[in-house]
Amino acid sequence: MNIPASSTATLAAAPQKNAASSAHDGLIGITVPLMGVAWQRERIVLGEAIPPALANGLAGKGMTAIALTHAAAPALALAAPGRITLAYDPAAPQAARPALLAAAAHGGWPIAGDAQSLALLTLAERISASEIPVLLEGPTGTGKEVLARFVHRLSPRCDGPFVAVNCAAMPEAMLEALLFGHRKGAFTGAAEAGEGLFRAADKGTLLLDEIGELPLALQAKLLRALQEGEVLPLGATRPLKVDVRIIAATNRDLAAEAAAGRFREDLLYRLNVFPLRIHALRDRPGDIAALAFGMLLRHAAAPGRPGWIDPAALALLERHAWPGNVRELENVIRRAILLCGEGEVIAPEQIVFDTAVRSVAEPSVHARPAPARTLSDVAFASEAQAILAALASHDGNRSATARSLGISERTLRYRLASMRASGLVAGARA
Repeated sequence: MNIPASSTATLAAAPQKNAASSAHDGLIGITVPLMGVAWQRERIVLGEAIPPALANGLAGKGMTAIALTHAAAPALALAAPGRITLAYDPAAPQAARPALLAAAAHGGWPIAGDAQSLALLTLAERISASEIPVLLEGPTGTGKEVLARFVHRLSPRCDGPFVAVNCAAMPEAMLEALLFGHRKGAFTGAAEAGEGLFRAADKGTLLLDEIGELPLALQAKLLRALQEGEVLPLGATRPLKVDVRIIAATNRDLAAEAAAGRFREDLLYRLNVFPLRIHALRDRPGDIAALAFGMLLRHAAAPGRPGWIDPAALALLERHAWPGNVRELENVIRRAILLCGEGEVIAPEQIVFDTAVRSVAEPSVHARPAPARTLSDVAFASEAQAILAALASHDGNRSATARSLGISERTLRYRLASMRASGLVAGARA
């Protein structure tokens, strides 16, 4: 690793021993082996004294300059777009490793320090060069969209659009038009034609998040779009060619969904060419410290904000079970930044975890339905009680509950959201 005293060196540079490089050998030796892959070598520059003009020029090329210095008080800071400073104690380089990993991933790149996460990124890098569909599996909040963007950025389609859509968040009645487009006048309110998300992602990548929520009727049309490379907008009589790479993401077991008849088996085979499994955060503890520093860099970049996380605070983070995965970790770090105020280091007492929430199947003792005064109040309260009873009888299983009530899972989710908003049930995990 070449780090001259007043110059720079990329990760690809040949090792050269001098006073400056020797000064950082401890940190570099334990960190760069985790970073020395092609997609990082091409965009990371390390140095001791990186002139702002040079750093600005590197940022214009999409590169990141990381200035390393020794200091008794460690600190990680975003000095300018594309320019990060990392001051650390040379007697404790291990403590600075997660901060350097976070700095190297700044700009929306995946942050990884755990062995299985590094292996996953290596595999994703190889897959990105191909055109095959990718299926991302894993619990909610584990970073599936970050991985999808990673695959897109390393693919030959990187200059094309990346379009992400959450299939569970789109109105079911409008889903087909949103995905495949529509002609003017195709339905009431269609005053103008719409191209649809498939055509918006032409020559690029389309991420279909929560694809397990897609209705069966639309699954058939999606299968045709994948097989034939064409879409038929609503109201049109001729299909239109599209050139889109599909990345699908789900927090469900699609094989089990297909076996239960809720997901088309032929669509599963079409998507499941190369599945990538993202594990829950608790199963990859080596990522936690690096992710925490990454969120610190993202949310505390302004002057007067904390620039470091105390080792004791990191130990608390690494012992937590993280039911909310990376999203919960981000909440905890943002909360700690606020509690720290103008302090320089986040301390253990500023680590406050999310309050545990009960399952929707467990009615809140204090959140009883208010006395109904209108017919609609009576109907809503009765419906809520029926839903809670069905959830309890099926141990909180929403799929089984929806089938027993004769409604779709999407409708059940809307009903539960309304019940939570009305205070009839306690909050539920995402």
